[in-house]
Amino acid sequence: MSDSEFSEVRRLDLFAGMDDAHFRALMRGAYVQSFPPQIELIAEGEHSDFLHVVMAGAVDLFTSWNGRDTSMATVRPISTFILAATVRDAPYLMSARTMEKSRIALIPSADVRAVFDADGNFARAIVAELATCYRSVVKSQKELKLRNSRERVANFLLRQQRRAGGKPVFDMDLEKRRLASVLGMTPENLSRAIKGLRGHGVVVDGTRVTVTDQNAIECFAKPNPLIDDLAT
Repeated sequence: MSDSEFSEVRRLDLFAGMDDAHFRALMRGAYVQSFPPQIELIAEGEHSDFLHVVMAGAVDLFTSWNGRDTSMATVRPISTFILAATVRDAPYLMSARTMEKSRIALIPSADVRAVFDADGNFARAIVAELATCYRSVVKSQKELKLRNSRERVANFLLRQQRRAGGKPVFDMDLEKRRLASVLGMTPENLSRAIKGLRGHGVVVDGTRVTVTDQNAIECFAKPNPLIDDLAT
């Protein structure tokens, strides 16, 4: 691992408060590898040998059952996946594949668990990250159970707009088929939901989104920080 990559990982919240000696011990068996798009990095059911840190690119977390699969989340730099399996020394509950050319740091899971026992700041940071992940799962469940398809799409577009700086015209960072999977609907239902939002101030053409009436879409979507704000 180069000095610049070492520093990138060090700045991640999970590792920022660690003792220097413990961080060096954690990194002694770590390495960075580049992967092309659509490479499967881990498969659900496999044992967790490494904690993965996305340094560049994007990773799709997905799961499969009975001939069907669905996307669960997108991981972007600089962040880790899947921490819970590493901490518990348990099988992965999801698979992961690169969405684009990606650079991934791999840290041996055994070293993560050993340093967890030795470094209190690291242990507290892991608990905080796991708590954040848990709250994210609760928010996702609330969205799926409380909102209909159009409401889910509307709130997703508002979240995308905020990430784009609030501009009235912006591009989604997901293609529609994957967006349908993330939002828990079929591509056909997604298309109908998008068409239904034209009367509520939003026009979608491919991945380009135009908000024609900000007040109308917000009144329809009724965004709630207890569902939509990742920082809450």
